[in-house]
Amino acid sequence: MTTATHPMPPRSRISLYLDLIRWDRPIGWLLLLWPSLSALWLAAGGFPGWHLVAVFMLGTILMRSAGCCINDVADREFDRHVKRTTARPLTTGQVSVPEALTVGAVLALAAFALVLTTTPSAIFWVFPGLAVAIVYPYSKRWFSMPQAVLGVAFSFGIPIAFAAVQNQVPWQAWALLVGNLFWVLCYDTEYAMVDRDDDLKIGIKTAAITLGRWDVAAIMLFYLAYLGIWLAVSASIAGSPLLYLAFAVAAAQVAWHYTLIRGRTREGCFRAFNKNHWLGFTLFAGIVLSLAVAA
Repeated sequence: MTTATHPMPPRSRISLYLDLIRWDRPIGWLLLLWPSLSALWLAAGGFPGWHLVAVFMLGTILMRSAGCCINDVADREFDRHVKRTTARPLTTGQVSVPEALTVGAVLALAAFALVLTTTPSAIFWVFPGLAVAIVYPYSKRWFSMPQAVLGVAFSFGIPIAFAAVQNQVPWQAWALLVGNLFWVLCYDTEYAMVDRDDDLKIGIKTAAITLGRWDVAAIMLFYLAYLGIWLAVSASIAGSPLLYLAFAVAAAQVAWHYTLIRGRTREGCFRAFNKNHWLGFTLFAGIVLSLAVAA
């Protein structure tokens, strides 16, 4: 196992920075992307235009990458003691804290530059979203359900998407944010179940620890809340048989996830987390097709 005190073979800075932003693990930005794109389509009542699609696709990748830098700086001491994170560049000392913060700042500024091409309302809502993203890594020290803070951070693309299309944030955007928060609670609790033994030793607070033996039942309830809220809001804008079919397929995926996590094995929980982006894609596809048919 690699630790910060062991010598490491030399690597290029680009290679280290790509590791820092988890370039080889697209699951992070995919989980952010599908709700944001779904919100764009719902806000526009159909295809929102290539400009906004490009802004949100690139912005999502950039902000997720910046978030990894912030998270690793905050967690660098804890990461030494977790099996899954001991080889991260900050943990091993191959990338310094100032370097990581600089990379994160450059990426965040690039994402902000993209938002500047949209609307004043979208620009305004970027700032509270960024504040929540910065707070999240530190919430693991004092809040028993830090996944809820992550849920707000990971859902802020939704009101920003509505603001970019309509220059305002209607109640539907906030309802979708709450629904998406439940989805983040699902997949990040599954993720936390992978690290539960390590997190108990080092004193980090997670939903998996807080929920204890009720973790699986709670995740299933969170999934139901997510699907229920998103179905209600989506159907009010883009109701069609295709939309209901997509939600039925999503519900079947949730049932499959139950079979993966009920044994609470590291492998099963990580697989459930890693496949969650298909759930978001399913809802996105249903929304897009439903709006296309309505047009």
